Amino acid sequence: MNLWESVLVALDGIRANKLRSALTVLGVVIGIAAVIAVVAVGQGGRAMVLAEMEGFGTNIFAVHLDWREDPLGELRTGREFTEQDLAAIRKAVPEVRHLAPVSARTSTVRGPRQQGTAQIIGTGADYAAIRNLEVARGRFLSGSDQEGDRRVAVLDGGLAREIFGRRDPLGQRVTINGMPVLVVGVLDEKKSFLDFLGTKYVYVPLAAWQHLFNEPGVIHQIEGATGDREQVREALKKTVVILERRHDAAGRYMGSSLEQEMEIVGQVTGIITLVVGAIAGISLFVGGVGVMNIMLVSVTERVREIGVRMAVGARRRDILAQFLIEAVVLCLIGGLVGVLIGVGGAFLIAALADWPPLVSWWTVLLAVLFSGAVGVFFGIYPANQAARLNPIEALRRE
Repeated sequence: MNLWESVLVALDGIRANKLRSALTVLGVVIGIAAVIAVVAVGQGGRAMVLAEMEGFGTNIFAVHLDWREDPLGELRTGREFTEQDLAAIRKAVPEVRHLAPVSARTSTVRGPRQQGTAQIIGTGADYAAIRNLEVARGRFLSGSDQEGDRRVAVLDGGLAREIFGRRDPLGQRVTINGMPVLVVGVLDEKKSFLDFLGTKYVYVPLAAWQHLFNEPGVIHQIEGATGDREQVREALKKTVVILERRHDAAGRYMGSSLEQEMEIVGQVTGIITLVVGAIAGISLFVGGVGVMNIMLVSVTERVREIGVRMAVGARRRDILAQFLIEAVVLCLIGGLVGVLIGVGGAFLIAALADWPPLVSWWTVLLAVLFSGAVGVFFGIYPANQAARLNPIEALRRE
């Protein structure tokens, strides 16, 4: 019997026992479907997160205190950065195109319609260019706002809609931490994967922020942007050196770039996808055990058939190949069904989560090949049991 005939015999056996065959490969179907869906959704989510981060700009960096040296914050005064530091960095680091101080606190923002909670960011005019913020109405903060100590604010689109409703917020006043502030701008309301956090933002001049929270001179960190991503590491290194020299504090400052954060996110999401995919793959092992059990039952049911085949000249390797092919065909069918369910499930989950699934063909091919490997691994024992039968004893058995 050649390979094609063995495949046809295996298919006839599957058709003759449809329900048993379906239950046998159920574990394989679930395992393959789960692995493909998890990998596809994980890769799609990873791509979306990285694309969203790239939207902020890959040429961004930030410098802050090294929290590893002071995890409880006991040595921090909040005045480890000064506006003179920014002037020195602008002068000494030509790679830096935009630079801004950043301080942040969470507070209640009251408007004429209702109130909301927002992150209050005290910063400068360059912050919009650093973070790629787009103003929908009005303007962003200016240098004269900081110099004139003006109480002005720029709201993000979601917060403006929440506290003003349909009213135009420009020229209106909101109350932040008990102090009235004039709204001069509203940012474009963009949809982001971070929307589920529900964080809203208000941007005010740094001097106004320090008055709002009674923290004179406090700057939490410095953020900057270079002309291109290749200059980020050099600019970051020079900025840290300048701060250490000005404050005589070697090793107290540390920097990070968005590119570094993207690498970390990519590694973390990759590990999570791998772990979850491995857990889903456990069902493949369970499915393989089911295939082995059913194949052992099949060998027991077909002992007389095996004896007849051996009596008419079939060799042990022919019997071994027949049952091994049946196990592989069974698992491959389960694998193909699992691929269809997995791809469909990936698109469904991605549609509900509103991100694109990335179903790579290598994942599909690997899943199908793996299902065949499961058939070989778990089919070899039943096939070997069939091949070891004594033809005379097999013919005598009822």
